[in-house]
Amino acid sequence: MKNLAVAGTGYVGLVTGVCMAENGHNVTCVDIDEQKVKTMREGISPIYEVGLEELMRKNIDAGRLHFTTDYHAAYKNADAVFIGVGTPEKEDGSANLQYVETVAKQIADSIENDCLVVVKSTVPIGTNDNLEELIGDSLVHNVRVEVASNPEFLAQGSAVRDTLEAARIVIGTESAWAENLLTEIYTPFNLPIVSVNRRSAEMIKYASNDFLALKISYMNDIANLCELVGADIQDVAKGMSYDERIGSKFLNAGIGYGGSCFPKDTSALEFLARQYGYDLRTMQATISINNEQKLKLYEKAKQRLASFDGLKVAVLGLTFKPGTDDLREAPSLANVPLLLEQGADIYAYDPIGVENFKQFYAEGRYGQGNITYVDSPENALEGAAVCLIFTEWGEIRAVMPSQYKELMESPLVFDGRNIYDLQEMADKGVEYHSIGRPSVKN
Repeated sequence: MKNLAVAGTGYVGLVTGVCMAENGHNVTCVDIDEQKVKTMREGISPIYEVGLEELMRKNIDAGRLHFTTDYHAAYKNADAVFIGVGTPEKEDGSANLQYVETVAKQIADSIENDCLVVVKSTVPIGTNDNLEELIGDSLVHNVRVEVASNPEFLAQGSAVRDTLEAARIVIGTESAWAENLLTEIYTPFNLPIVSVNRRSAEMIKYASNDFLALKISYMNDIANLCELVGADIQDVAKGMSYDERIGSKFLNAGIGYGGSCFPKDTSALEFLARQYGYDLRTMQATISINNEQKLKLYEKAKQRLASFDGLKVAVLGLTFKPGTDDLREAPSLANVPLLLEQGADIYAYDPIGVENFKQFYAEGRYGQGNITYVDSPENALEGAAVCLIFTEWGEIRAVMPSQYKELMESPLVFDGRNIYDLQEMADKGVEYHSIGRPSVKN
């Protein structure tokens, strides 16, 4: 068992801390927000993540998981400090390293024993080298400190499982001491460990995430062409999936990717390439396609209806994907303002994301339009002239095709996640438009 500290209690930091405690380590998580720390001490998670609160409470009760705002006390005797703070995107596409650098200085000011600083935050290639130099120049005590790269590959909505049952653990170190210590920390996880140098580990993170983003944008691009030539993207994806060189994952066409990782990481890698004078055209295309794809559903509906003025519009799903309350880069945030500008009377449903969405749009009037939040898909659909589906929550998938016909004033559905069977919707009298698939007339 090691004494570990974790800086930051967002998706990366909190999940890391909880899973480290679950594997027997003594963990102290640090955050600057006193109220948030108080809440976490009570076993209440500040984020929605399946299974997270249960593991929090279990390990708090076992005495292995602690929360504090006192970074000095948390860091001073830690064997390793994991940095899991945010690296938000700047306007130019680069990563903002302000929070990572602040934590690095706090570590240098606090540690009193030899310590390994482990960066889980996604940072540009070369950042860990710079952080090691920054910490070394700022040390208060004469101790050994090294920085290791240990990128995360968790997905929101399955972060706990992705950490405890990861396909691999990537560690990037520059010495046997750092490699051995980090390997020892991860030994209880009983997972494959890929040990490389720091810069390779940093690049593995970007290359992995951005390849998945590229795959999504490629399928969306093909889906748009399928609509023009009369092919069905789901049939195309099925045929592709049997090729083991391609695989079956990330082949679903839709209205683009969102969340905290793909948008930020694609921009950061493209920015890094430009800094080195390299034209990373795959990332430029990926970003461009995704930005356009987010509005695909609105554009389809606008072309069909000409105007939303005075229409009741059912919006099903607000978060960027199911299983999370995260709205970052969610298609709903790009589409709802356009609907409101057009005078739509929006009735929105999401099982988890409403409170977060209210931070952008509380109930009420915005320009020509209104927004109201309801507690079921059926209440959103009641009397609606049109329905737009942005997130494929199970509660939304459970709506039967016949219910659109029964509940809506006019059964006109635009589905950004290709939930329904084309023929079944047509047979039930629903005018149904999806992504990359031909419409079927009833």
